[in-house]
Amino acid sequence: MVHVAQDLSEIIENFNMLDDWEDRYRYLIELGRDLEPLDEAAHNDHNKVRGCASQVWVKSSLVRDDEGLARLELRGDSDAHIVRGLVALVFALYSGQTCQAILDIDAQKLFESLGLSAHLTPQRSNGVRSMVERIKNDARGALTGG
Repeated sequence: MVHVAQDLSEIIENFNMLDDWEDRYRYLIELGRDLEPLDEAAHNDHNKVRGCASQVWVKSSLVRDDEGLARLELRGDSDAHIVRGLVALVFALYSGQTCQAILDIDAQKLFESLGLSAHLTPQRSNGVRSMVERIKNDARGALTGG
């Protein structure tokens, strides 16, 4: 399994090395291009994230690690390049984490530290919040057996 924290720290480091926002947006687009493809069958209503201006799909799978802890593996896609990059960033933060850790991690802090909170349109910010809430709801459901 890919070590998510290493990927996230690399993303943060790369993002912080870029001086202007045009380069940062290009980097987000590049992250989206590197996102593992979501199969066509998963582009369905069940996986669609409500509250996003662009179309976004998130598919979460519950896996148990060697210690029996429940973790969420995330796959997803978007029809918009920058949003697909935001999906990749959110997945770097949450995918492979335990369900409890997902509930404890504050994505807003990451977006603020990268300056994204101030540079995303309100629609994109709402979409990111919807995506994060969807992932947290999946984690809650996994923890409660629902």
